[in-house]
Amino acid sequence: KSLLMQYREGLIIGSACEAGEIYRNIMQGVDENTLMNNARFYDYFEIQPNGNNEFLIRNGKVEGYKGLENINQRIVQLAEKLNKPYVATGDVHFLDPEDEVYRRVIMGGQGFSDADEQAPLYLKTTEEMLDEFSYLGEQRAYNAVIGNPNKIADSIDDIIPIPEETYPPVIEGSSEQIREMSMNKAHSMYGDVLPEVVEQRLDKELTSIIKHGFSVMYLIAQKLVTKSLSDGYLVGSRGSVGSSFVATMCDITEVNPLPPHYLCTNCKHSHFFLDGSILSGADLPDENCPNCGQPYKKEGHDIPFETFLGFDGDKEPDIDLNFAGEYQPEAHKYTEELFGKGYVFRAGTIGTVAEKTAYGFIKKYADERGKSMHSAEINRLVKGCTGIKRTTGQHPGGVMVVPSYTDIYEFTPIQKPADDPNSDIITTHFDYHSISGRLLKLDILGHDVPTIIKMLEDITGFKAPDIQLDDKKTMSLFTSTEALGVNLDDIDCKSGTLGIPEFGTKFVRQMLIDTKPTTFAELARISGLSHGTDVWLNNAQDMVRSGICVLKEVISTRDDIMVYLMHRGLVPKTAFKIMESVRKGKGLTPEYEQAMIEKDVPGWYIESCKKIKYMFPKAHAVAYVMMSFRIAYYKVYYPAAFYATFYTVKVEDFDNELFVKGKEAVLAKWKEIEKLGNTATTKEKNQQILLEVVYEMYLRGIKLLPVDLYKSAANKFIVTEEGILPPLNALQGVGVNAALSIVKAREEESFLSIDEVRERTKVTKTVIEILRNHGCFKDMSESSQLSLF
Repeated sequence: KSLLMQYREGLIIGSACEAGEIYRNIMQGVDENTLMNNARFYDYFEIQPNGNNEFLIRNGKVEGYKGLENINQRIVQLAEKLNKPYVATGDVHFLDPEDEVYRRVIMGGQGFSDADEQAPLYLKTTEEMLDEFSYLGEQRAYNAVIGNPNKIADSIDDIIPIPEETYPPVIEGSSEQIREMSMNKAHSMYGDVLPEVVEQRLDKELTSIIKHGFSVMYLIAQKLVTKSLSDGYLVGSRGSVGSSFVATMCDITEVNPLPPHYLCTNCKHSHFFLDGSILSGADLPDENCPNCGQPYKKEGHDIPFETFLGFDGDKEPDIDLNFAGEYQPEAHKYTEELFGKGYVFRAGTIGTVAEKTAYGFIKKYADERGKSMHSAEINRLVKGCTGIKRTTGQHPGGVMVVPSYTDIYEFTPIQKPADDPNSDIITTHFDYHSISGRLLKLDILGHDVPTIIKMLEDITGFKAPDIQLDDKKTMSLFTSTEALGVNLDDIDCKSGTLGIPEFGTKFVRQMLIDTKPTTFAELARISGLSHGTDVWLNNAQDMVRSGICVLKEVISTRDDIMVYLMHRGLVPKTAFKIMESVRKGKGLTPEYEQAMIEKDVPGWYIESCKKIKYMFPKAHAVAYVMMSFRIAYYKVYYPAAFYATFYTVKVEDFDNELFVKGKEAVLAKWKEIEKLGNTATTKEKNQQILLEVVYEMYLRGIKLLPVDLYKSAANKFIVTEEGILPPLNALQGVGVNAALSIVKAREEESFLSIDEVRERTKVTKTVIEILRNHGCFKDMSESSQLSLF
């Protein structure tokens, strides 16, 4: 109340429902002076229909509806004495009377004891409300239901809760910095006189970025990526940011969206392929520079800028970056350093009741009351309960940046997620979708792939950016296991991509068998196809299998459409509009279809466009495949490092007791889970992914060693000459904290007995038993105390 008084100016404060001070005062029979003094605090007084307060009658606090009406009449008289308005309110929790059942089910499912005591808290009509309060008399009822609520509404300023304009953060000189950075990098790569295609692309992009105020977003992303790279972690890009050549020149993304080309790093000579005959620079044959004889570098993936900022370059950019999971907190911290504390907040989310949860609530509600429900009734209730707000949360990587010239309360309240008082995270109270377009949202996401790359680099000493994206042995992995020197027929696997991100699942492995890719561009197409909806299944797959077209011709990413149609002769704006319509699942208008027919676009291509529901951006696919190809390279040339890294990332599902028994035991378990089919649990399905990879490892002659109390790391698999040594937390039941505690204690001095291990590490008896069963205490006595007889 003291806080309300402090900020009272500009607020209208009502007396609330039966839980409010005035209603309670009247029920408690306080003296008139106290009641009047308390009432002066309020600007208006609230009365509600009798049905809202029936529980007061049931609980014996008020005698009959007459008692409730007397309280309401007393409140009206009090308002008239103080010359303040009284208003009739409904305390509305649902729109229609029949919706009451959903609230009852949700409250019952969550364990509320009074779930079945639902008041009729639906939105009543004006006539219903006038009828409810007819006992006040015609004029008073009119005042309460119509007159006074309108007066209060009219006294409120026309305000909107969220500003409609965009409020980007300001970094002085950001436009100049982005321009200078881009031009310097471009000249360092392509020479003092830029090739026409480079100069035109830079000029076009920089004009749009600077004109529309997007420089700050580019600069922030550049600083974040530079910081991560300087700390030794590669950053993966998501979405269509790789469509921007300026983003490439600012080192925000590795993806070069220019048409495929040769580039000499020595004399800067370049040669571009502009006719669409080559889809990715990585697939160009090796050539030497005709000017100086140095081997050419191969660049470019032919991705239009329009995919990122729209045809007119004015679409709000969404720069999504994948940081290593362990580095994500550091990236968030650095964002706060850039803008200052109080200007960076985690993006809030609203968690709603999922269909499965709604079903659980209904089942619990019915079971506790001994009710049996028809499946049609259950489905009706599930539909009504699904999507209702359940809790608040936080976006996995999104942060909202408030510019220094305003403050967060201009846009949203702030809170701790799920109102958890122990959380040290502050989020926006409004869901980030509600305030997007007003504040800058940065997606600083945690991802396994940059973590995997960092671990592989650390183990092997070989830097991932040095890997050639057309390495023959690595490329063969996507269609054969020959480069691994194994045959995986036992587990029905024809490719060597087990454990490779994006290409290791059964679904994508089947795509690889169907399409037999041999180029980087084709791998990018497969990535696009696997992420789209009705792009591969029910579409391209049927056409490839029936021989209508081949992989390099099918539509795989949204950009394919624009680039293909422009090469066919359609004007760029029409090609762009067709791409946007198709990728959003809207198909083709008759005008678009006619424009394609006039340029001799094949009928199968037009039909394919009509089926598509959602499409991946090409830049996203290219960025993913670059990272996946590098990991595949390590798998071919540094097998032990690959497996050790893969297991470290999947350690939660790692069953060391089983896997250490060898390939026959692993294969038997794999076949056991395979027989379960769709009835396998999520845990079993996750374990099956590991079983495949462990089996492959054994076939390649690499051993898995037993966990060692002194040599095993706490939470990382180690490559040794004898084989791969699992960490202590690879033993199911041994958590990371227990493992770290053991490592810390053993570094101080050796253990003399099992009792000493328990005393010095403070681990539980359960952990001791797990270590004992695994043979970690071999040759160690139970106690270091001498027994005296």
